[in-house]
Amino acid sequence: MAAARPSGSWSGALCRLLLLTLAILIFASDACKNVTLYVPSKLDAEKLIGRVNLKECFTAANLIHSSDPDFQILEDGSIYTTNTILLSSEKRSFTVLLSNTENQEKKKIFVFLEHQTKVLKKRQTKETVLRRAKRRWAPIPCSMLENSLGPFPLFLQQVQSDTAQNYTIYYSIRGPGVDQEPRNLFYVERDTGNLYCTRSVDREQYESFEIIAFATTPDGYTPELPLSLIIKIEDENDNHPIFTEETYTFTIFENCRVGTTVGQVCATDKDEPDTMHTRLKYSIIGQVPPSPTLFSMHPTTGVITTTSSQLDRELIDKYQLKIKVQDMDGQYFGLQTTSTCIINIDDVNDNLPTFTRTSYVTSVEENTVDMEILRVTVEDKDLVNTANWRANYTILKGNENGNFKIVTDAKTNEGILCVVKPLNYEEKQQVILQIGVVNEAPFSREASSRSAMSTATVTVNVQDQDEGPECNPPIQTIRMNENAAVGTTSNGYKAYDPDTRSSSGIRYKKLTDPTGWVTVDENTGSIKVFRSLDREAETIRNGIYNITVLASDQAGRTCTGTLGIILQDVNDNGPFIPKKTVIICKPTMSSAEIVAVDPDEPINGPPFDFSLESSTSDVQRMWRLNEINDTAARLSYQNDPAFGSYVVPITVRDRLGMSSVTSLDVILCDCITENDCTRRADPRVGGGGVQLGKWAILAILLGIALLFCILFTLVCGASGISKQPKVIPDDLAQQNLIVSNTEAPGDDKVYSANGFTTQTVGASAQGVCGTMGSGVKNGGQETIEMVKGGHQTLESCRGAGHHHTLDSCRGGHTEVDNCRYTYSEWHSFTQPRLGEESVRGHTLIKN
Repeated sequence: MAAARPSGSWSGALCRLLLLTLAILIFASDACKNVTLYVPSKLDAEKLIGRVNLKECFTAANLIHSSDPDFQILEDGSIYTTNTILLSSEKRSFTVLLSNTENQEKKKIFVFLEHQTKVLKKRQTKETVLRRAKRRWAPIPCSMLENSLGPFPLFLQQVQSDTAQNYTIYYSIRGPGVDQEPRNLFYVERDTGNLYCTRSVDREQYESFEIIAFATTPDGYTPELPLSLIIKIEDENDNHPIFTEETYTFTIFENCRVGTTVGQVCATDKDEPDTMHTRLKYSIIGQVPPSPTLFSMHPTTGVITTTSSQLDRELIDKYQLKIKVQDMDGQYFGLQTTSTCIINIDDVNDNLPTFTRTSYVTSVEENTVDMEILRVTVEDKDLVNTANWRANYTILKGNENGNFKIVTDAKTNEGILCVVKPLNYEEKQQVILQIGVVNEAPFSREASSRSAMSTATVTVNVQDQDEGPECNPPIQTIRMNENAAVGTTSNGYKAYDPDTRSSSGIRYKKLTDPTGWVTVDENTGSIKVFRSLDREAETIRNGIYNITVLASDQAGRTCTGTLGIILQDVNDNGPFIPKKTVIICKPTMSSAEIVAVDPDEPINGPPFDFSLESSTSDVQRMWRLNEINDTAARLSYQNDPAFGSYVVPITVRDRLGMSSVTSLDVILCDCITENDCTRRADPRVGGGGVQLGKWAILAILLGIALLFCILFTLVCGASGISKQPKVIPDDLAQQNLIVSNTEAPGDDKVYSANGFTTQTVGASAQGVCGTMGSGVKNGGQETIEMVKGGHQTLESCRGAGHHHTLDSCRGGHTEVDNCRYTYSEWHSFTQPRLGEESVRGHTLIKN
């Protein structure tokens, strides 16, 4: 783009411009690029009037000053008014001084302000100066301030084509803000190309507009390509920063360290990013309670931290901060917003539970169990109903026997002391306990220098109680010989009065006696043998016989004890051989091992002495015994006895001479192992009756039933087949000869020989053997069926136009056996006829 051409003489304007440029070069040889800002005639205080690019002059400036106190320039180059200004017809200017203290470098920027009513004149003057310069169709940077107050229409710039020197050019524009939303915001004068804005624009709604400019001749010729114009909307600080939350709530533990992060607040600003309008600064402007000041806020990040470690929840459990955020980097004229931040102080276990009393006294009756005897209380300043407040009680001393326990009441936090094991007044009349208390949560490190446990003393006085008899020990034993004579007496169970330590006045009663061997004296508790005692009885375990005794005093109080009678062994049982049957496989072995046992104790048992009972001489002649060890011997045969079963009596004596005779059933068997001989009646041939198990018998019965089922199925199947029509028999001797005459129709005939009955179709006849064959005429084809008697079917008895039943065809009772013929007879009958029929063209079908 290019500026518009001047409308009058331009020599005076050119001279003034040259003089101004010369003055600037003289007074600011180190100045940067000059900036001209077009502003309204009236400028309100603290309003943005434009922006200069400071980085083109200085990479970094420590100090930025304005020569005019009515204007202030910020770090991003934004220029604001500090007071309300009315611009006269004269041009107003001021200098921006940039300084870098490190390298002592300084730069200057000259800013010129012009009233917008003179913009057109300025551009025309510039066009006059550059009249002879080469023009081109190119965009000129253009911008406007948002929320501008006008006057409207507001001139923005002039669009002009170089071809206007040779043609009459009409200018037009299209795009957003023209013929697209927001419509009619911009327009261009057709003849001059002056671009105007019709109303104010909100940058937060439209940051910029890209419109297309066209240059055409009146006849529609387009000498220039369409030109893209970008109109940037300059931001004005018209939006307050807003906190993301109306109220922030944070929680922090008490006694935390200095610098602990409490939380972070955040605010947003709709103005243009990366400008002073959105450079936010956070601060705390109030605290409740006001003192002491315990928090600080980072001005840039909004992070709140602690400035003291004296946060004590027990004193103040909540703080309320009033916080502020302000744009323009916190400048006094920046827009600001406030919010509330609530900081809750969370509890830590920094207070010990303390007993309200240091000593307690209580009492309990002896023999009392599962009973509450005392409640102790504590004080704790920590948060109620938390692990920092809840108490854990423990018994430190005096509970070595486990008579007491202490638990916590979850509602009141009291300690409940209970008796869990009965006390005995006769043993101890007073118990002194030391109890301690701590919290569920561990004590905090900051307070660890103090004692972490509070203690108290509890004195428990045991009260005497009139008790019943005591069965102590609960199990008592006595010794008696087995086989003791009936009426033998012995000391029994003894109970005593715990107060007097005496057994007088106590009565006894037998509760259980498994075999009824003894009786119990009511006054003394002694026992008397009622039946003979046997140590080897089945009810005896480990030689002890137990009975239960009930002891009672005059008041009816009772206790129960067990009396164990240890039965001392007497040698009243001789050793014997438990295995009565011995098998000797004669081909493979000549002896068998026998073992004897003795029910008595070992002192009355082995070693055993084995001997053959010499009642008969045959036993001594056939058998021999050799001792193997104290309890076993080897029985062997001699003189080669025959296979069979023998009875061998053997006497076994223990060490004290008690003996018994065992008759062994010795089987000499022709076997390899003993199992081969266990089921035989005849030890050699095994032909005796075999004993069958129940499963074997069941299997045999099932097999027989299966055979009957198979036979029944075959009989039924044969009966069913005989009742059904059977045109073609199965066996070869009962073939059917079917003669078919295809030459010409003729009479249906049946040929028979050797006693066979011949029957003509249409007539019924009777034969000796029943119907042998029947002819069926079908479409001129002659068919002959020959069926041997005894297999006659219903179909074979049917003639053309007649129907005969099977019984009528049989012709009464017929002997079937007389109708059987040999294959040779059948062959001699069929062969001649087969030859004749082949000449006539018949077909033999043999089935």
